Amino acid sequence: MSVRPLTSRVAIVTGANQGIGAATAVALAEAGADVGISFLRLQVPDDDPGRPAAYAETRARDASAVVRAIEAVGRRAVPVEADLSDPSAARRIFDRVEAVLGPVSILVNNASGWRQDTFGGELTDGLGRPNRAVTAASIDAQLLVDARGGALMIAELAIRAQRRNADWGRIVSLTSGGPGGFPGEVSYGAAKAALESFTMSAASELAASGVTANVVYPPVTDTGWVSDSVRQMVAESHDLHHIAEPGDVAEVVVWLCTDAARLVSGSVIRLR
Repeated sequence: MSVRPLTSRVAIVTGANQGIGAATAVALAEAGADVGISFLRLQVPDDDPGRPAAYAETRARDASAVVRAIEAVGRRAVPVEADLSDPSAARRIFDRVEAVLGPVSILVNNASGWRQDTFGGELTDGLGRPNRAVTAASIDAQLLVDARGGALMIAELAIRAQRRNADWGRIVSLTSGGPGGFPGEVSYGAAKAALESFTMSAASELAASGVTANVVYPPVTDTGWVSDSVRQMVAESHDLHHIAEPGDVAEVVVWLCTDAARLVSGSVIRLR
């Protein structure tokens, strides 16, 4: 990238060891930013035959490949493995990243505690994947990461920006489902709805400090989970138009972090 509009900026991207998070971390580096990579290696259940085998490998990765990709474009990277369901994680992530890279002014909330759950009696979804009834565990797995974890990351950015009288900042949260609900993935949809609300509040409350806050709603994105049945579903759908690559979504996230998007705040940008 010949023009690096984010040179001298420091970003944190959560869930950045794979998928959209990894693509966003590298794209931010290509735009000139140094990047803190928050991640957690996860194990996909063995009883989930509806997803390609490569998906489990992807979710279990560390962040070393992303670090190498960032360093290859001449920027610095700091990986931090952390479980965002731990209320102390946000502070530890920011402490580690800022100790090496300096003050953080860009936050991308991408991490998710995603699990399928349902209120319905049918425990196999339309793609043949096993589902489970809603339980306290399925709710907490997502609300504690997507909603509370995302909110605490926003709070940490805000507190530190205010302490140093910062006048520039960017928050971008990734969503899916949201306020309209997400049948078949009900706790995931609820957690994303909460994250959207936290992000919209940040857009209003932090505007005077030069911080913009927006939400990106990707289309179906092939982060390793897209099977032949998913491709068929998209092809036959009137509402779904594309299967995106992670880099397609990352381009929009990075644009929202540049000065070109300085007047865009408090928006949910749905990609098709």
